[in-house]
Amino acid sequence: MVFNLGSNPSDFSSGDRSDQESVKVLILGSGPAGLSAALYAARADLSPVVLSGMELGGQVSLTFAVENYPGFPDGIGGLDLVDLFRKQAERFGARIEYDSAAETDLSQRPFRVKTQNGKLYLAETLIVTTGASALHLNVPGEKEFTGRGVSYCATCDGWFFKGKEVIVVGGGDSALEEGLFLTRYADSVTIVHRRDQLRAGPLLTKRALENPKVNLMLNTVVTEIKGDGTVQAVCLWDKQSGKKIERGVDGVFIFIGHSPNTDLFKGQLEMDERGYLQVDQLMHTSVPGVFAAGEVADPFFRQVITSAGMGAAAAIQAGHFLDEHSSG
Repeated sequence: MVFNLGSNPSDFSSGDRSDQESVKVLILGSGPAGLSAALYAARADLSPVVLSGMELGGQVSLTFAVENYPGFPDGIGGLDLVDLFRKQAERFGARIEYDSAAETDLSQRPFRVKTQNGKLYLAETLIVTTGASALHLNVPGEKEFTGRGVSYCATCDGWFFKGKEVIVVGGGDSALEEGLFLTRYADSVTIVHRRDQLRAGPLLTKRALENPKVNLMLNTVVTEIKGDGTVQAVCLWDKQSGKKIERGVDGVFIFIGHSPNTDLFKGQLEMDERGYLQVDQLMHTSVPGVFAAGEVADPFFRQVITSAGMGAAAAIQAGHFLDEHSSG
């Protein structure tokens, strides 16, 4: 459960005072942004602590292979890349804790963060890299085939579908942008949208309709994803006719939106209308000493390399902040 205690910081006064720790840099999240921030903060001798959650890596850990991150010409598995990030950060003194934030009070420094396991951290600076979660269809087969034909990132996984037939679920700008990108590889890209018209802008819609590789299936819902090891078919329901069909496909790309993981900071940090944290070019949030990086503050690029760069920048700025506000 997530709590917003910005208006009630006194709740942090309870509990076992022996189970608390003061840290210079506390990092929430262990995706590319969080682990890159940990590396840079550790090399600056700031002894960062990373609250990783129960699993490392964020969304990249669900990617079968990452082939667009520099330095890996043959590609690398998402989990393998995350593990290298972790090892490098730990080599310089970062500490990874398999725990997650449950309550935060950012009304004063040190910032107070209570974890799911009940530990209280008093942080001189905080770097938020909690990411964004792709919205799911929540249909049978989706979870089982994620990374095995089900994807939420065409840029990450499109190459694997050369000469294949894929469907793209969604009707907004992201769905059409990613669908058009997939036409570089796939022989056929079918846009499946549950409404009777696309929500994307007119230019993207025009480009999609004019592309010979793109087909549209409107008023249609995906009800199940099937396969044997990898995706082989989808079950579809035509909302108008009520007809149900099974269609063979090699991949299912889902672009029905993302939700930034920012509930913990509502009422404490400024966000845009979609809930993404607002940062300036130096990764500062609206609270001095709190920085944000990666997809929690980036609704546009959502790439490993951009998240890693933002994480590095946030750690550098956290170091500058500590220098400027050092009591020594």
